[in-house]
Amino acid sequence: MKFERDIPIRHSVDVFVAGGGPAGIAAALSASRSGASVYLAEKEQCFGGMATAAIVPAFMRFSDGINFLAGGIGREVFDALYGKDADFTPVEFPIDTEKLKRIYDKMLTDSDVIFSFENHIISLEQKDGKVTHAVIMGKEKIFAVEAKIFIDATGDGTVAVWAGADFEIGDDEGRMMPGSLCTLWGNIDWSRAIVELGKDPDNRRLKDAFSDGVFTVEDPNLPGMWRREDNYGGGNIGHVFGVDGTDENSITKGMIDARARMPEYRTYYRNYLEGYENTELLASGAVLGIRESRRIKCDYMMSVNDYFSYADFEDEIGRYNYPIDVHAATAGGYSKYWHLYGEGYPKGKSYGISYRALLPEKTSNVLVCGRCVGAEREMMGSIRVMPGCFITGMAAGTAAAMAAKADCTPREIDVKLLQDNLRAQGAFIPEK
Repeated sequence: MKFERDIPIRHSVDVFVAGGGPAGIAAALSASRSGASVYLAEKEQCFGGMATAAIVPAFMRFSDGINFLAGGIGREVFDALYGKDADFTPVEFPIDTEKLKRIYDKMLTDSDVIFSFENHIISLEQKDGKVTHAVIMGKEKIFAVEAKIFIDATGDGTVAVWAGADFEIGDDEGRMMPGSLCTLWGNIDWSRAIVELGKDPDNRRLKDAFSDGVFTVEDPNLPGMWRREDNYGGGNIGHVFGVDGTDENSITKGMIDARARMPEYRTYYRNYLEGYENTELLASGAVLGIRESRRIKCDYMMSVNDYFSYADFEDEIGRYNYPIDVHAATAGGYSKYWHLYGEGYPKGKSYGISYRALLPEKTSNVLVCGRCVGAEREMMGSIRVMPGCFITGMAAGTAAAMAAKADCTPREIDVKLLQDNLRAQGAFIPEK
């Protein structure tokens, strides 16, 4: 079947950003603050991605114990959510989901960024090797946005792939990390519940529950429950194996499976773990939490060697230090995390992120940021979390604004000037 339609160009801007998660928000705001006109397209009805629509319960580390690594946009979010005087050195921070939604709303509405929810990108138009338009399905109408530079903050690399970029996906067999249906729980007695960061104490009675037939899927890896205010908890529980975040049929099956199995975790927590005897499931995420899909092949692919060598780059646009965190692709598989790589870096240590990891090969006016940057699988296990997304998003947005203003490609900008501009916004980029 052939489908043709005249599509109105609703906006003409310098920078188009696909996706309003932490990477997309940082990209859009930094591009706008750098003088570019910006359109941000978000498919859900809130900003924040996994932290809001999927109610992922915690931010991972923002700092190396000394320096605030996710400076700039990330620092603004942190200060608004936890307070300007809050200790930024812990390795995890529980998320007040509704407060975070309002913070993101205010950041965007107070900016000059043009944006809309219910924006589903359905196609790209290209001419002479450059992307010229993003075609969007709104709530009921199709329209186009014309731009000079396009930023892919989709998490799945959709825009980059449609623009011609190659990608890697999953492990050597194409298997991806499992998703999770994150949840909100009430009636937890935190004075008796055991919480030890990085040690997953919620796992300690799983074998008993397996023997008793509680679970239909015997998954020994349980990230567990994050403590929230009062008697609430945020559940990052119940791996959903075999989910392909780029395929709607796979997502549908995974979401239905996850919801069907959630009562099993209610039984487990109430009957096997102290402090949870009266806990009740209050809500589940509107979308499935996806940890992994495509990794776009970029001019430079960050590697596990970069992690272990505390890599420095002449073109680095930030530094980060979250441990390599690769969840097992199958039930009973081995997750690479704290127990394999230790508790991460020593205090004050981090690795650099190369600007070239934001430049997809085979494209000329596209940048990537967030979970789909150029990185090998194990390295993506570190850089994929939300503070890392703030870092790469801010760099992509600033670079896009510079390229649009100079009427050049993102590869042609002055990287030293990019670094100076990022430092001026609060990015942590030590002088070489």
